[in-house]
Formats: sequence, C-alpha cells, structure tokens
Amino acid sequence: QLQASGGGLVQPGGSLRLSCVAPGIGRNFYTIAWYRQTPRATRESVAALTSRGNTNYLSSVEGRFTISGDNTNNTVTATLQMTNLKPEDTAVYYCNAYTGGRNSWGKGTLVTVSS
Repeated sequence: QLQASGGGLVQPGGSLRLSCVAPGIGRNFYTIAWYRQTPRATRESVAALTSRGNTNYLSSVEGRFTISGDNTNNTVTATLQMTNLKPEDTAVYYCNAYTGGRNSWGKGTLVTVSS
C-alpha cells in the first residue's frame, strides 16, 4: 500500500514537496511515479523514476519539478520537489509504483496553486 503525503495550498511561484512511501519494492526492478488529474482531464504522468536511476518528466514541469528516491530496507520513498508552481499545476496528485507486473496506486493528495 503506497502512502502519499505533502499536498496543500501554495501561491504561484511557491514550492511544495510530495512524498510517497512504497514498501516491499526496493529489491526488484521498479518504476515509481507521480501522476496528476484534474476534473476536466485524464490522469497524466508528471515524473517517474526507475530503480536504475532513470527519470522522465512531463514537458510542462521539466526544470521545475524533481523526482528523487531513497531505497532503504526494501522500502522506496519517492519525493517530488515542486518549485515555481503555477495555477495550472493545480490537481490531485497520485503516487504509482510498478514492479513485478503489479501496478499500485496511493491515495491522491490535492495540490492547489492559487493567490
């Protein structure tokens, strides 16, 4: 079960950090990612990190968001550092982990960027 945290309200230009704890995946090949969804759009991948250290970002967040991971005792903690936030970043953010053919989702956390 993925545990996500860190959403909230921030002004444009501000920063937030999201964390996702994924137990039991650290010894396998995995991809851990953050997705986001608004009421009018489909869920989209924002940033992803593989166990090999490869990262991938949505073009609109590249240079503003950074995903990083810590693998300790078979538990991976993925952090999404979001800077220079814009109103269009407002969404519910979901953590996802894929490993061994299994896809897991955490509960969403709301990020609101507004003045």
